[in-house]
Amino acid sequence: MMKTYVITGGTDGIGAALARTLFSRGDRAVVIGTDPAKGERLVAEAASAPGSAEFVKADLSLVSSTRHTMGRLAEAFPVIDGVVLCARFMRSRRSVTAEGFEDNFALFYLSRLLFSYGLLGQLEKAERPVIVNVAGPGHDTPISWDDLQSARRYDLVHAMFMTGRLNDLLGVSFAERHGDGPVRYVLFHPSTTATSYAGEFDPQTAAHLRQQRLRAKPATDVVPPLLRVLDDPPTPPLTAFNLFTELNVRGKLFSSRDAGRLSRLTDELLAGVAA
Repeated sequence: MMKTYVITGGTDGIGAALARTLFSRGDRAVVIGTDPAKGERLVAEAASAPGSAEFVKADLSLVSSTRHTMGRLAEAFPVIDGVVLCARFMRSRRSVTAEGFEDNFALFYLSRLLFSYGLLGQLEKAERPVIVNVAGPGHDTPISWDDLQSARRYDLVHAMFMTGRLNDLLGVSFAERHGDGPVRYVLFHPSTTATSYAGEFDPQTAAHLRQQRLRAKPATDVVPPLLRVLDDPPTPPLTAFNLFTELNVRGKLFSSRDAGRLSRLTDELLAGVAA
């Protein structure tokens, strides 16, 4: 039976590698991205496969666009078996969206939060639904509670790692709220991988990423551990993995108190964006 998986950031890197595997084995991959040409190439590849691919163009750095996209998905796909969150875009210099959010915070955290909760009704209709947040769990970067959007001090690496911490806490909050339901939440660390490294970089950072890409494993190597959690979601409401290795989600990095604090701050921020 064909299953339906939604993949944000699905036209490049890990997301695209996963999409190809899914439609090649007979499932439906709904890929979300900003580049129609890349999306159409995936759809064309899937035309001769047992499964299918569908492309949805969306700018997930905008809360309004993310909400609109989820509405379209909910209408088109009554049952969704899994959501895989891969979208990110790195910047050497701080940038702010038209809605007033720091770009990395908006795309790497807010869009993932909205997708985690926004398709819950469709996920709950599936037999064994799962959300996989590919965000690098378990890093010990401190959270700047008075500067979540890096306005005071912006550094690309610090901003990415801190936003990863926010995704860890998102997983904690989701599990606390919906752990009694059927949807499992998995935080997933792909380790160093040769993805597209989508972003806008200064020359020094661009050179470093080129070297890192040469040494990193291909995105296809990340597909097997992703398939494992998609095909056989873990029993606990929240788990975290670095590839195949399970991580501890009961330590201080996954504090329930911090998760509640972040949830309240996030609700206040999102309340200011028109529905």
